[in-house]
Amino acid sequence: MAPLNTAIILAICALSWTVSAAFAQDVAGSSDHPLVGRYAGSVISFHETRAYDEIAVPDRIVPAGEDRNPEAWTISLAGAVTSLRYDGPEGRSGLEVMRNYQQALEANGFETVAFCAREECLERGGISSFWDEARAGIGMPTTWDTSIYLLARNEGNYVALLAVETGSGAAVIPHVAVTVIETGDMESGQITFVEASAMEEAFAKDGRIAIYGIYFDFDSAELQSQSDPQIAELARLLADNESLAVVIVGHTDSIGDFDYNLGLSQRRALAVVDALVTRHGIEASRLTPAGAGMVAPVSTNRTDEGRAANRRVEIVERYSTTE
Repeated sequence: MAPLNTAIILAICALSWTVSAAFAQDVAGSSDHPLVGRYAGSVISFHETRAYDEIAVPDRIVPAGEDRNPEAWTISLAGAVTSLRYDGPEGRSGLEVMRNYQQALEANGFETVAFCAREECLERGGISSFWDEARAGIGMPTTWDTSIYLLARNEGNYVALLAVETGSGAAVIPHVAVTVIETGDMESGQITFVEASAMEEAFAKDGRIAIYGIYFDFDSAELQSQSDPQIAELARLLADNESLAVVIVGHTDSIGDFDYNLGLSQRRALAVVDALVTRHGIEASRLTPAGAGMVAPVSTNRTDEGRAANRRVEIVERYSTTE
């Protein structure tokens, strides 16, 4: 009876996979990007669009000795970003899927900037942060020994694809992360200027206020010039209220390493303090910089809008020196 039972179990397993495959469907609300399309028989398991974001993706193989230095082998891009993950179909290799994407993109006027498979992506081979950069934040199986990467360009549009495989033999399943960057400028003028009187009202009600009119360069603590009016208004509040002391708190979204974001938020808070002291003559003893990183979100980090809300500078009333 044992052989028969084994045969029955195998038959049930095969039927189960066939039924699940037959009913596999794209995640709700998702769609292919018109510049890329999809490999026949694959399904979308992740889909996200962002009207504007800044992202770095590999544009060459990793030079020897530079595997932990992404700046040496990535290109920084900004614009509308679409992120997709495709799964399947079973029995197709990642290489076959990626060659099909490459052919389709080139037929659509794209130029291949980089194409590499497995250890070829590193001049010295091995495992590197290359794969983390290549997936561009899209969740993928960590089977890096099967990874294949492609970056293609067409005027202001870039398409980055990373394929990995799970399973083995005839049961291999390809998974493809697709990142489309349509380079362009951010829609500006979306932040309301916060006047000193509004900050005072917020302190009286909540003891703090979130300010979105202070801007930094991407992945940097360098203040952008459009921050000047908001910092000047904060300086006016402090100059008019000499007993007021505040904590300047930097906040980030949840994208990236925890410790790195914590340090970045601290440096950004310090930059605001430095601007208040050196440009506006506010006493440093009245200003306390602090970095909160990603630990105090005001919205979900699952959407572009939520992450934008989480990237902020908060001004917290510390104490009144007259009390």
